[in-house]
Amino acid sequence: MTDRAFAVVRAGALTTVQDQGRAGHAHLGVPRSGALDPVAVRLVNRLLGNAEGAAVLETTLDGCAVRPRCAVTVVVGGAPCPVLVDGRPAAWGTPVRVGAGQLLEVGAAVRGLRSYVGFGGGVAVDPVLGSRSTDLLSGLGPAPLVDGAVLPLGAAAAVRGSVDAPPWPGPPDELVLRVRLGPRDDWFTPAALRALGTRAWRVSPAANRIGLRTEGPALERAVGGELPSEGMPLGAVQVPPDGRPVVFLADHPTTGGYPVVAVVREADLAAAAQAVPGTVVRFVPYR
Repeated sequence: MTDRAFAVVRAGALTTVQDQGRAGHAHLGVPRSGALDPVAVRLVNRLLGNAEGAAVLETTLDGCAVRPRCAVTVVVGGAPCPVLVDGRPAAWGTPVRVGAGQLLEVGAAVRGLRSYVGFGGGVAVDPVLGSRSTDLLSGLGPAPLVDGAVLPLGAAAAVRGSVDAPPWPGPPDELVLRVRLGPRDDWFTPAALRALGTRAWRVSPAANRIGLRTEGPALERAVGGELPSEGMPLGAVQVPPDGRPVVFLADHPTTGGYPVVAVVREADLAAAAQAVPGTVVRFVPYR
C-alpha cells in the first residue's frame, strides 16, 4: 500500500496546517482560525483539483522542507519564493510533480510574508470542530510543524483543476484597509477619528496570526476607563492603552475589553497576511 504522507525535514520559523477555518464557534470562545490568506489557499487547491476546504501548509518568512513518501502533485503559492525539488529549481505558483522520497524545499519569501504549500489530496490530519487548522491562541488543531514530524495526505483527485494564467495577487507595497467605523468610535475624539482616516501607520514586527499590530500615531480617547469584555469579530480594529490600532486576524480572541474603533472589511484581510513589518498601513472609512 502506498504511504500517503510526508516527513518534515525543516519546519521553518512557523509552519502550520491551515484550511478555511472553524467558523461558527465564537460563542464557545473558539476563534475562526484558518489561513490568513484564504484567497491564496483557494487558488492552490483549485490548481490541484482539491476541495476548496482542503488543508495546506502555511509557512512564515523562511519556508520549510518536506519529503513526501509517495509521488504527489504540489503547488506552492501565496508569497513568492524559490522552490527546489532535490536541489533543482521548480516552478512557483503552478503544479509540480514530486516523486516519492524527493526533497521539496520551499525557500524564504522574496516578497510578502506567508507562502502556502498544497498537496494533491490535502493534508489529512484529524479535524477538530470541523477544521484541520492550527489555532495558536486556543491550541486547537495540530501543533505547529517540527522537524521529523510525519503528516498524512488525503486521496488525490482523479482530475486536476485547470487555470491558464493563475491570477496570483502580489504582496502589498502599501496596505489599504477599508473600515466601517464603530461600534466604539464614540470613545475617541473627533481628532482621533480624523487621524484614523488620514494618517499612516506601519506594520509592527510584533504582528502575528492573532493580530496585525501597528506603529505610528496614537489615537486619543474621549472616554477613559475600559469596557466590560464584549465580542470581537474578525477584522476588529482594537485600540489598546498605547493608542496604536491592532487589527484582529484569524486567531484573534473572541472577546476583549479595549474599545473597537472600526472593523476592517473582510475582503481586505488577505493582503494583511502578506504585509511585512514596516509596510505602510492606511485605514479608509466607508459607509
